[in-house]
Parts: sequence; C-alpha cells; structure tokens
Amino acid sequence: MTPMKIATWNVNGIRARMEQFTAWIQRDHPDVVCLQELKATPEQIGETLTLLPDYWSVWHGGPKGYSGVSLHLRKDVFPARPELAPPAFDMEFRVVEGRTAEGLALTSIYVPNGGKDYAAKLRFLEAMDAYVASTLAEGRRLVMCGDMNVARADIDVTPRERKADVIGQRPDERAIFERILSRGLVDVARTLHPDAEGMFTWWPPWRQMKQKNQGWRIDFVLASSGAGGLTPAACEVLSDVGTSDHAPVVATFAA
Repeated sequence: MTPMKIATWNVNGIRARMEQFTAWIQRDHPDVVCLQELKATPEQIGETLTLLPDYWSVWHGGPKGYSGVSLHLRKDVFPARPELAPPAFDMEFRVVEGRTAEGLALTSIYVPNGGKDYAAKLRFLEAMDAYVASTLAEGRRLVMCGDMNVARADIDVTPRERKADVIGQRPDERAIFERILSRGLVDVARTLHPDAEGMFTWWPPWRQMKQKNQGWRIDFVLASSGAGGLTPAACEVLSDVGTSDHAPVVATFAA
C-alpha cells in the first residue's frame, strides 16, 4: 500500500463551512476525507458535488437537514469506483461506508451525543461494535473516522471538565468504546502520542475555551492493527482550520 493521508472533520454545518472545507482540501490534498454533522438537506448537499471533481463522493444527509455525514476518496488513489453506501446499522444519517477494490473499508461516523436519549447512544455504540467485528471478520482492513462523542479517558478531557457522571465520560460508554478497539483497531492519535495532554478536538463554544485549549478529544481515526493492518506514521489535530467547534484530525499511514 502506498502512503495514505486520511482526515476527519465535524464541520458543524457544511454550508457555513464550505469555503473553509474546500480551501483546506486544496491545501492538504488528503486521500480520504470523512465529514460529520453536515446539517444540510439532500438538495443543499447536491449543490456541492461539483466542488470535489477529484474525489469519489457520497453525501448522506436527511430531509430536515439533521445530522448527516459524507465520505470522499481521491480518484488517483482509488481508480476503481468504491462501493459507497450507508451500512445496515445507520440511523439518522450518521454513518456512510466506502469499500474499495483493495479490500479496505472506510467509514465516516457520527455517534449520537446522548443528551436527549442516552440509551439510544449506547445501542448505537453496540451496533457499531457488531459492525467492526463483522467487517474485520470478512478479512477487510478498516478505518473508521469521525465524531465518536466519547472521551476515552481522563487525559482526553481538560482537567476542569473531568466528571465521571457526565455523558461522554461515563464508564459504560467508555467500556463499549474500549471493546470496539479490542476487536483489532488502534486509536491512531493515542498510539502515536500515548502521553500527550491537551490533544483536544472539540471545545465548548463559550468562554474562549478553544483559545484556552480547554476541550475534549472526541474525534478519532481508528484503524486496523496487527498482521495485514495499517501502519500509523503521523496524526495531528488541525486546530487552525475552520470555525467549527471541532478541528480536523489527519492521520498518515506508512506504505
């Protein structure tokens, strides 16, 4: 496999961030891009298709502009059109998958926050676990990117915000997340930077939390590990890109 750059970004509204998105793509040329929280109807999303002629694209958004995810794969890296569709466990336009001729499954995912229905969040995470297990059992390599809405450990939350009873940090959701990883995935950023503090991807949009870097790490690139897996070479949070309350996360995999 040639070196590959895979990026994920919760844009918090693609229409508000479209110019920022296209400028970033033109600057960094990632091979795979996963977006979440599009907040756009199919008609509004359709207007953007011509802006990415170098990519195979699937935009997956709802009729009321709620939630929404997308996936984009560079045509020069993946010359054969991938199979692009939501997997069976998709709900509320939160998941879309690409399966390539090279045996790679790429998934853009937006886990529910859980604030309005925590039980539904846990069900979604359980379905995500089953999806990972079945995809890897097929012998495919898997890269799953997106806003997981779970901070894995206390190091992933700014100290003043660490509270075990707060959604996103609760033991039961963290336990499911760790089980997902145990199937054969690695958290690329934490694998490469095991002790790094302040490596946040989301900041509450008040009290200058981003400027103070008082946030959470809830956006991830998860990748197959072990024999035949992908080899992480670098991972960075691009906190200077865009005006979303999330920053893009970009992982590079070695050949």
